[in-house]
Order: sequence, then C-alpha cells, then structure tokens
Amino acid sequence: MDIYREIILDHYKNPRNYGQIKDADIKAQGDNPLCGDKITVYAKVSEDRLYDVSFQAEGCVISIASASIVFENIKGKRVDDILSMGRDEVEGLLRVKLGHNRIKCAVLALKTLQQALAEKKKKE
Repeated sequence: MDIYREIILDHYKNPRNYGQIKDADIKAQGDNPLCGDKITVYAKVSEDRLYDVSFQAEGCVISIASASIVFENIKGKRVDDILSMGRDEVEGLLRVKLGHNRIKCAVLALKTLQQALAEKKKKE
C-alpha cells in the first residue's frame, strides 16, 4: 500500500498533463464545494478520440493526483469509453479505496471532462 501512496504523492507534487492547451477544443471548469477543489480542464478531440488533455487546479492531494493519473491513462481513448468511466475505474487507477467524501475529490477531473465531452457530442 505504501508504494501507491508514494505514487499518489509523486503525481501531486509533479502532476502530469498540467497546464493549458492553447488550441483546445474544450475548456471546462469544475469545483468541489465540500473541500474547495477547483479545476480547469483542457482537451482536444479528433475523430471521436481524446487526442490531448490537461488541467490546471487548486486542490487537495487526491484531487490533483487523480487528475494527473486519470488523464495520463485516458489519452487516445474513445470519447464513449471515457463517458462510461466512473468511480470504480478511478479507484482502480489510484489503487486505493476511497471514502464518500474523498471520492468526490478523486472524480472531479473526470466528471468535469465528461460533462464537457457530453456537451460537445450533443452539439455535433
């Protein structure tokens, strides 16, 4: 279990896919009012696939580490596959079981991206 904590801390301190995508197709903001996490998600979609994704955030360790780990693992995936992801997939990627309050932190980035992808898909 300690190795997974180390991985989470590493993603928190050195988040992957952090920053802005200048020519993003999608820019969406999300927050978790329970703990104050805030995130902005940027994405590029091409031919129903997530071509690139990044984020900027202020938040707790779980929120930022989860965004980093999840986004690292979903690049190149089909939009429909991303839209069907949920709590179980996020916990699987983090390799930890989270309580009710912490899971909201962990899924913030994914839920923000999913809402934006669903809106984009609806418009097309």
